[in-house]
Order: sequence, then C-alpha cells, then structure tokens
Amino acid sequence: MEFRDRYHLEVRPIISGYDRKTCWVQARAGAIPTRPGCVVLTMQKLLLTGSDVFYELNELRTDDGGETWSGPVAHKETLGRRDVAPNIETVVCDFCPQWHAASGTLLGTGHSVMYENNVIMTTVVPRQVAYSAYHPETRTWNPWDTLAFPEEDVFFHCGSGCSQRWDCEDGTILLPVYATEKSNPNPKVTVVRCGFDGTQLTYIERGNFLVLNEGRGYCEASLAKFQGRYYMTLRNDFRGYVSVSDDGLHWAEPKEWRFDHGLELGNYNTQQHWVVGPEALYLVYTRKAGWNDHVFRNRAPLFMAEVDTDTLSVKRNTERIIVPDRGARLGNFNVTPIDENETWVIAAEWMQNDVVGHGEVGAKFCEQYGSDNTIWAARISWRP
Repeated sequence: MEFRDRYHLEVRPIISGYDRKTCWVQARAGAIPTRPGCVVLTMQKLLLTGSDVFYELNELRTDDGGETWSGPVAHKETLGRRDVAPNIETVVCDFCPQWHAASGTLLGTGHSVMYENNVIMTTVVPRQVAYSAYHPETRTWNPWDTLAFPEEDVFFHCGSGCSQRWDCEDGTILLPVYATEKSNPNPKVTVVRCGFDGTQLTYIERGNFLVLNEGRGYCEASLAKFQGRYYMTLRNDFRGYVSVSDDGLHWAEPKEWRFDHGLELGNYNTQQHWVVGPEALYLVYTRKAGWNDHVFRNRAPLFMAEVDTDTLSVKRNTERIIVPDRGARLGNFNVTPIDENETWVIAAEWMQNDVVGHGEVGAKFCEQYGSDNTIWAARISWRP
C-alpha cells in the first residue's frame, strides 16, 4: 500500500476569533472512549503583551465526535492561578489531557509556572510536574496537584509540559520529564514511571538521563510505542532529536532528526509529536521550509511524515502539510488518539510574533496572513 493511501486527512476549524489583548493557546484534547464521541479540549488564555503569561485552563467539549462543540468553560477554581505571596502567583500550564485506561480516567499532565507581577520567575522558584483528573459527568477537574519526587537535586526544577506520555498495560505511566539541578540551568530529559489510581499520581522509578551541552539542552520530549519498540523525540534550541528504547526507561544516545536523503529536518527550538498508525509511525513537526520565515521560529505550517524506524529518519516523499500556515505559530500542538480508526492533531494559532513585537503589533502581523486564533483539528482517518 502506498503511503498516500494509508490515511485520509480532513482539516476542520473548531473555534476562531480573539480580542487582540489575549488569545487561546496550548489547545490539546483527550478522548473519553467510555463515552463514544466525547472529546475534551483544554486551552488557556495568553496575555499578548507578555512572554508565556497564562491564565486558568478552559475547556471545549464535543459529545458527537466533533460535529458540535460546547464551551469554553473556565475552570478557574481548580485549574486557575493561586496566590503564593504578594504580587506572586502560580498556575498550571502546557497541559496535556490523555485517557488512562486502567483507571478509566482522563488524566492531564503539565507543569507549574510562577509569576511576579505577570513576569515569569525562573531563577528562584522551581517548576513542578502538575496534573489533574477530569469528571465527565459533572464536567469538572480536580484541583491541580504536583508530583512528589525523591529528594534528588536533579529534580529541583522539573516539568513535563507539552509532552506525550505512554500508558503501559499494567496501568503504570511512562512520563517524559525535563529537569535541572540548582547548579546547572540546562535541562536534561528522563522518563519516570508513575502509578495513577484515578486521583493521585505517584513516582515509582526513573530511567537514564539524556544530556546535551548545547543551547538549553533537551526538553519537551514526547514518547510513543510502535511494534514493540519505544521512541522519544526531543526539543533542542538548534534541532530536534530522536532516541529509542526497548523498555521505555533506558534510552540510547539521541541522534538529530534528518530526512532519509540525509539533509537535516529543519525543526528547531520547538516540539515534535508522534502519530501511531496501524501500519506506520509518523512524526508531526514544524521546520524551516524556505518560504515560512515570516512565522516566528518557522512554527507553521504543521508537517506530518512517515518515520523510517530502522534508520530513525523522516521519509521525505511522505511529507504533507496537515495544518496550514496563516502567519501565526502552531508549534504548541498535540496528538489525540480517538479510537482505532481515527487520530486528531489539535493546534491553535498563537497570535504573537516576537520578531516584530508583542501585543497588538504582533497580532496584526499574524492577521495579515489570514490567522485569527483559529483552533484546528486535523482529523486523520486510517484507511482499511
């Protein structure tokens, strides 16, 4: 079967429009298979004049497989900001909801961020892995909590934002995290095995650390399993990397992402995620394309291509655009398995362009290419 016959792609807008003061970002969805057709999408407002200044998580929800959506519903009390001290607040962000089959729970993971007068505090206060569980009957989330780690200095500053985790058949969770010691600002990635009982996430063990002394090291890793082997893709300032594992905890030295003809993929300083198909493994990513320099860090469009799992390279002739470039960045996206027949890629148009400036100036720059803070669903149907 040729690659083009393996799936059908339909790209749909979910919502659009914003006020040029804030915009929706971090749009990610999780399906609830015990309620067929139910998909919960979380997102949060970003202050356009700031840098990664987020507010409480909101929710869109469909109960008919994406034909109609309700919301947004704000979860300010449970997934909102918390006062820490005068002029200091913390909030959960980079949140990724995903179904946990063993407990029958939609579990979201991410990390915390702390602000002083709406400016990120990076040198004093450590980041923590944050999580929450969803109750579909009442359409509520548990108050967000943080994962307790062993007293190891390496976990002083630790997060799991924008990641893809893998849930094992025994119910344990393989969760990629990136962590730093007090003495070393560059993050390194490891995978921690966690237990989850439907309410509380607990630490069990960790694998080896992957370290890169270039740029800001590794971060925002995503994990997948395909045909008995584990794959992890990692963000770095200068290029994306990929690693493999037989058990999901012990990882080989990463190699940089390249096309199968040898040239660099061109992804840099942003995340990549996996789509696991019935016959092939795919990577979704952004990259330098020669015509998308108007987008901050070339973070649009979203590309998807098949991975050669033997050579750990991207098959160039399988690449296609799955979410269009309309001037706004799309780098903070996620992959949502719906069922055995369908997978969605969710992406929000992030209405900032750091080159021309934040606020209304950057928003208008994005608008001139057609973007309007649309949240997209690229719906992939697997052909029989």
